[in-house]
Amino acid sequence: MSDKSEQQRLSVFKTYKLYVGGKFPRSESGRVYEVTDSKGKWLANAPLSSRKDARDAVVAARKAFGAWSGATAYNRGQVLYRVAEMLEGRKSQFVHEVADAEGLSKSKANELVEATIDRWVWYAGWTDKIAQVVGGGNPVAGPYFNLSSPEPTGVVTVVAPQESSFLGLVSVIAPVIATGNTAVVIASERSPLPALSLGEVLATSDLPGGVVNVLSGRTAEIAAPLASHQDVNAIDLAGADDVLAKELEIAAAENLKRVLRPQPVDDWRATPGIERMTAFLETKTVWHPTGSLGASGSSY
Repeated sequence: MSDKSEQQRLSVFKTYKLYVGGKFPRSESGRVYEVTDSKGKWLANAPLSSRKDARDAVVAARKAFGAWSGATAYNRGQVLYRVAEMLEGRKSQFVHEVADAEGLSKSKANELVEATIDRWVWYAGWTDKIAQVVGGGNPVAGPYFNLSSPEPTGVVTVVAPQESSFLGLVSVIAPVIATGNTAVVIASERSPLPALSLGEVLATSDLPGGVVNVLSGRTAEIAAPLASHQDVNAIDLAGADDVLAKELEIAAAENLKRVLRPQPVDDWRATPGIERMTAFLETKTVWHPTGSLGASGSSY
């Protein structure tokens, strides 16, 4: 009995998978690549996504777009807040993953994870307010109501920041879905594990499958087919270097995608403003007669 009790227990290693359409497939190619920490220590094998995985993610995002964009802004806020609750419950896991990914102490990683959760709550609060900021009534010459209101652009490809594996990641995903778009996210190539774990959180929250799809692998390999994909409406190049960004922007012009070029961010913890929300909103303007009653000019 003593020999058995002294035997060392083998840990159960975590298997990281993609998050596409609310499910967790392996890459259809069967490929993986090694993810290491800042000191070169092996952490896990991450799926090496293929072009087919990218196309599947777009199909899932398009399928989810109608219901998600059609939901009330208040409901989207509730769903996003529920995601923040789930992140809070798994904070220790993300602290560990962020510390490994970015070479930080546990205390520094804890600060970043808390800032990330706060960032998600911040965007959750904007879902039913952004329309009041960027929409409104327009004065026109004539007996008409003229109203402008924001509408989501559609399916957005998000190239996640390479260095900020969690706070930067959430800072580019949350504004896309808060405004009613759906997202195909390319995780940081060097540090994809927090993004893949985020997929697990989204799957157990109230977020419908397909609203966010997470791919890991070689950034350039995945981004190229997404930039030229005819059913992708916009692309955020936050995590692309200058050379790759130029190539993707040229490819995106084929179907007139909206493109948000890389913006230098000194500190992802700074208040982000509303620019990432408005970047992927379209403005719809509606004219309606005021209902003039006769020659007297009276109206309601």
